[in-house]
Amino acid sequence: MTDVTLVTGAGGFIGGHLVKDLLARGEAVRAVDIKPEAEWHQVFAGAENRRADLREPGACAEAVAGVGRVYNLASDMGGMGFIESHKAACMLSVLINTHLLQASVAADVERFFFGSSACVYAAEHQTSPDVIPLREEDAYPAMPEDGYGWEKLFSERMCRHFTEDFGLETRVARYHNVYGPHGTFEGGREKAPAAICRKVAEAELLDRPEIEIWGDGKQTRSFTYIDDCVHGTLAIMDSDLSEPVNLGSATLVTIDDLVSIVEEIAGITLERRYKTDAPTGVRGRNSDNTKLRDAIGWEPNTTLRDGLEVTYRWVRDQVRARPAVALS
Repeated sequence: MTDVTLVTGAGGFIGGHLVKDLLARGEAVRAVDIKPEAEWHQVFAGAENRRADLREPGACAEAVAGVGRVYNLASDMGGMGFIESHKAACMLSVLINTHLLQASVAADVERFFFGSSACVYAAEHQTSPDVIPLREEDAYPAMPEDGYGWEKLFSERMCRHFTEDFGLETRVARYHNVYGPHGTFEGGREKAPAAICRKVAEAELLDRPEIEIWGDGKQTRSFTYIDDCVHGTLAIMDSDLSEPVNLGSATLVTIDDLVSIVEEIAGITLERRYKTDAPTGVRGRNSDNTKLRDAIGWEPNTTLRDGLEVTYRWVRDQVRARPAVALS
């Protein structure tokens, strides 16, 4: 077994935090992303940082050479506004997982982790804000979110069959709405917590006491702080769990609740304007963590209030650091 660990999508939000934790554990890390290094969310001098397009088979072969473990977090994705309007681009991420799995088998990789998503779940289970927490078996019969969700579910199945046919040990986690500092907070790919933190920060700094909320504010979600996500990811990789498992928080809140928490952190109250024709996704989504808790004793331990406070302070600093004209 080689001691080198590969993280793909390392220039992204979750990938950057994962690289940081792996380095802290003393592991040798090869960090790969398609973006120029200047655009990575976090860069660590202790890692072997590479730029590569992992949709290409040759790039995958080079990335896994001499590697013992692979964490595949690379995909073309964003918040609901992005994935609703870029379904083909999201689907093309299947090339990454396909070629990485093939390269991993050829390179005798010990273990392969795939970062999946709660978007694999059928919409029929998510039609009410008072949603019943989603269990892993609720992904079938299959009718995932169009585009992004189908790519994730198909890639999960590939992991399963590469284990069955080639003996590659695979692990799959279904992430539920991960948020935290050092993530995308503007530009169209940001997710709800980061977008709301940005809007509240702009309202605070510009003294404009209003906020636009996508949807009617009554849709519900659970949100997972990035540290909990990374710790759960590492635990799943080290476990004997060969089937996909939820990795999320079970604390269900409305989007209005989310806004209220960030308002409290910022110390302001805003007039709410609802954009009901904006993309909002399913009506309600929550994570059932029973399987992961029973198997390895893992549950998130960061409260939403605590996680949002760290996230808001970081986003506010980024907004404040913009050129003065951007805040005028």
